[in-house]
Amino acid sequence: MLIELENVTKTYGQVWALRGLSVSLPEGAIGLLGPNGAGKTTMIRTLLGLIAIDSGSGRVLGMDCRSQRLAIRQAAGFVPEDECLFPGLIGVAFVAYAGELVGMGPKDALQRAHEVLDYVGLGEARYRRVESYSTGMKQRLKIAAAIVHDPRLLILDEPTNGMDPAGRDDVLELTDDLAHHKGMSLLFSSHLLPDVEAVCDYVMVLGRGRLLAQGRIADLKAAHHAEFEVRVKGDPVQFARRLAGRGIAAEPVDDHLLVCLPPGAPAGAIWELARDAGEQVRSLRPRRSTLEEVFLNALGDPH
Repeated sequence: MLIELENVTKTYGQVWALRGLSVSLPEGAIGLLGPNGAGKTTMIRTLLGLIAIDSGSGRVLGMDCRSQRLAIRQAAGFVPEDECLFPGLIGVAFVAYAGELVGMGPKDALQRAHEVLDYVGLGEARYRRVESYSTGMKQRLKIAAAIVHDPRLLILDEPTNGMDPAGRDDVLELTDDLAHHKGMSLLFSSHLLPDVEAVCDYVMVLGRGRLLAQGRIADLKAAHHAEFEVRVKGDPVQFARRLAGRGIAAEPVDDHLLVCLPPGAPAGAIWELARDAGEQVRSLRPRRSTLEEVFLNALGDPH
């Protein structure tokens, strides 16, 4: 397992950040979801050994979160949400320094810094001072610093927060490549569900310090066997009226109809009505939950 937590509890005074959290996460690209105050940042700090937990145990990459904190940080990379750049340093010096912090020699760290800056698209800006970088460039620089030592696990805390569309796309493309072509496991914490879905294959949902849901995104987005997305060649509104006349609810949504069959009615009823009406059905597939629906259902929100 990539990450294992067992009955982990962390409080700040009277506030419970984590409440007996137990979770096992496989290797791969994992999305960490939850509303503000859910405990996501506390969980990340726990995994990296940056805070001491009140009770419970945990392992990251097979190493104990309590007794092997430094070893975990040497094997993992971390991209914090907060600003962490040092004004006055040039980009390549900042990345090389990050390499030395995890135990690389100065020469190896500098060589590797040049390589990862080319990889993240900052090769031409390597000798510029970091304060002159744009928001998107700063985020890619933080990623470069986090992967300079080729970590087995990369943890990203709100990596696209506050970015413009172009910068956001750059970060998503970069993290997707790391996860699916470079063999690096990710823990991608974000409140932006489309970003998680663009990069991750697996997701966990936290709420008030507890695990609410976890699983492969494809599995969690279950098919609704009584609801179908239907596309027809002709007028969808007219076909919706025909369906309504047979007691089948249908609602136009974008370029298709959302058809809800009554209890016990087979999907073949849609084909039969289309045949009787001389309508051509171009596609018919079960509606699947969106990641937003999975998230809201986990939080107990009926909407």
